[in-house]
Amino acid sequence: MLKVYGHPFASFYWKAAIALFERNIPFEFLMVDPEHPQNAEAITRLAPTGQFPVLVDGDRVVIESAAIIEYLDLHHGDAPPMVPADRKAAIEARQMDSVFDDYVQAPLTRMVLNAIRPENKRDALAVSEARATLDRTYAWLERWMRGRTWAANDTFTIADVSAGPALFYAHWGHPIPREHKALHAYRARLLERPSIRRVVDEARPMRHLFPLKDFEPDG
Repeated sequence: MLKVYGHPFASFYWKAAIALFERNIPFEFLMVDPEHPQNAEAITRLAPTGQFPVLVDGDRVVIESAAIIEYLDLHHGDAPPMVPADRKAAIEARQMDSVFDDYVQAPLTRMVLNAIRPENKRDALAVSEARATLDRTYAWLERWMRGRTWAANDTFTIADVSAGPALFYAHWGHPIPREHKALHAYRARLLERPSIRRVVDEARPMRHLFPLKDFEPDG
């Protein structure tokens, strides 16, 4: 059976888990937290900086969420691939996966990391820059999503796998403006997807861990 190291509140673990759920692939979940030091020690050996998710398939180790998703497409399950087989369609799916990772999840992560630092080490400028990046990205995504159901090629792909956790947490930390109706509708569709609803529900008991608590997300 596949083994996956991660934490149920971590957005990049969510990406791997969503793909596994979409493809109906059973796996053994290995929690990475202080109560499971053996798992934390394992990923320090398996990944360059001890980051997760990490997938172990027999002797094969796959790191990085996007690579894990493509690996599952090739080797496990019989659902449609998360990265389209058509190379032209795959470009748009990979593009949007990167947009959500780099311009939604990354600035939100900078805000989170700043919030958990000691107060005298916090960087107000970094937070301001992250919020500005999110505002620009929200506006771009609003235009992109008008007339679309899913983020790439009008089918559920790796782009939407990335969008689910990115928009869930970003809207919590820096709310999407109300006027971005297409983006709000897209986020609602994501939260209705069974695979995404499952990771949200599994993480629900840990919401108190999120340091940006000023806004409670719907869903």
